[in-house]
Amino acid sequence: MAAEKVLDSKVLYEGRVVTLALQTVELPNGRTSSREIIRHRGAVAILPLHEDGRITLIRQYRLAAGDTLWEIPAGTLEPGEDPRDCAIRELQEEAGLRPGNLVRLGGVFPAPGYSSEYIHLFIATDLTPSVLQGDDDESIETVVVPLDEALAMVERGEIENAMAVIALLWVSRRLR
Repeated sequence: MAAEKVLDSKVLYEGRVVTLALQTVELPNGRTSSREIIRHRGAVAILPLHEDGRITLIRQYRLAAGDTLWEIPAGTLEPGEDPRDCAIRELQEEAGLRPGNLVRLGGVFPAPGYSSEYIHLFIATDLTPSVLQGDDDESIETVVVPLDEALAMVERGEIENAMAVIALLWVSRRLR
């Protein structure tokens, strides 16, 4: 399929986490259109799987969603940071765990219609306690649950965070 050609790009907002750009594009049929694009440097999400088959979930209030959500540890890549290094750091900051083994599950574009964000998904095993100071603007609760209970939470609509749902479903297929 033919790509859209960017004719003009204007930065409307540049923040700590995202940049909003308004782009004028030429469509494959020759017409022009505009695109509002959120540029994001990417992120990681990690599913911590304990030896006994339980996983660590986190609960965190999300203003954009207007609710406290069940999630897996996750975070934004620092400029130039390797996703594996980011995953190890975020797991320590958010769940107080360090992985002995970290396997990349894949990755996803959560909203490619308007965002460049790409999220690298990992499963972490051989977990040991290891706490790093988390971000000052986060309030996180950790909860350890059996994998089957987490999957039931997805089915009941209790886990709505896309990264958590995808990672849980991928892991459940790999383990069965």
